[in-house]
Amino acid sequence: MGFNLGIVGLPNVGKSTLFNALTETAKAQAANYPFCTIEPNIGVVEVPDDRLYRIAELEKSRKITPTFIEFVDIAGLVKGASKGEGLGNQFLSHIREVDAIAMVLRCFENPDVVHVEGSVDPIRDADIIDIELIAKDLESVNRRLERVEKAAKGNDKKAKEEFEYLKEIKEVLEGLEPLRRYKDKFAEDTWMYATKELFLLTTKPVMYIANIGEADLPEGDNNPHVQKVKERAREENAPVVVLCAELEAQLAGLEREERKELLEAYGLKEPGLHKVIREGYRLLNLITFFTAGEKETRAWTVVKGTKAPRAAGKIHSDIERGFIAAEVINYEDYIKAGSMVKAKEKGLVRLEGKEYEVQDGDIIYFRFNV
Repeated sequence: MGFNLGIVGLPNVGKSTLFNALTETAKAQAANYPFCTIEPNIGVVEVPDDRLYRIAELEKSRKITPTFIEFVDIAGLVKGASKGEGLGNQFLSHIREVDAIAMVLRCFENPDVVHVEGSVDPIRDADIIDIELIAKDLESVNRRLERVEKAAKGNDKKAKEEFEYLKEIKEVLEGLEPLRRYKDKFAEDTWMYATKELFLLTTKPVMYIANIGEADLPEGDNNPHVQKVKERAREENAPVVVLCAELEAQLAGLEREERKELLEAYGLKEPGLHKVIREGYRLLNLITFFTAGEKETRAWTVVKGTKAPRAAGKIHSDIERGFIAAEVINYEDYIKAGSMVKAKEKGLVRLEGKEYEVQDGDIIYFRFNV
């Protein structure tokens, strides 16, 4: 299964410009009016990882295959979406299908680009989005409560349990708080119920993207809007990436050397999009392991905590079924050794069994027998 992030924002905040840059395509028409992205566009992007290319170089691999993550460009939201305003219902059903949300917030002033709310205020914009998601979640919870209440008043044990979960969840939503802020405050079974049974929108993890103007590059340190976004992100322990979507769009169309020069001119080490992809990857609790050899060096994505046989299954179900053991070396040790052959000579490659949890940066050779 792939992992995806929905790019969300009010109209004209730079959302589609950013998506275009991400996928280096003009699939989303970035025009100066709302609703130019109706069907959610999907872009599959490579996860930038220098380790992959370093391993391939040392192994003299003929082929290099990175791992990918999916971004979904979701139609611009307006106030009242939960009541069907604008493309409200479509917008909310598309959010239901993504694993996490990348919220693009406008932190640049530009009289030529209209703002639907009439002024630049990223915190108000984030609140508008949250309120629409909360309203939709409340609707789901109330509908479920109606169904469960009667059975809970009888002696239905499961219904009673569900009724308690719903009451607890409803209380948070009625306080106009997104549920993601309560992940660690809820009991685990309440949280599982909200995410796995009800698929509530405000349970999805969020990252913030502060979109600044070119004059505020590299980090927007003197931009008061950016400071407010960072403060909000801190409060809910969410990642925040500061970038200039306009610049990202320019970079996307350039050759490697030109891109490097333009980045240096703005004091940037890498495109902001690389940070978006990496933070999104972390937000989804994903890690990368590698398989390496002369034929191919390849990056694979698994969720943190995945055990070795399950990771082997990413490559082929036969390898998972016939799993015997995993020969493992972590990237850092591998680099010190200089190649897989030398690592084995130095005794740095370990043999791990079925209970081994794959770590980020592991280079693995699976032994199996089918």
